Amino acid sequence: MGFGSYDESEQQQQNRDTEADEDAVVNLHENEYDGSISVETGESTDALLGQLQDIKASKADDE
Repeated sequence: MGFGSYDESEQQQQNRDTEADEDAVVNLHENEYDGSISVETGESTDALLGQLQDIKASKADDE
């Protein structure tokens, strides 16, 4: 084989691969959510941060 020559079976395989990729298109907008979320807690920010610190401290003790 000289420079620039190729095996025809490789060319046919390459064409099949691109055809399979065209069928596997991903729809990025399929699971979009257009709305709002709100969370109300009875706790103050300081109390929640205190709980977070307690959780972190207990995990550090476990390790």
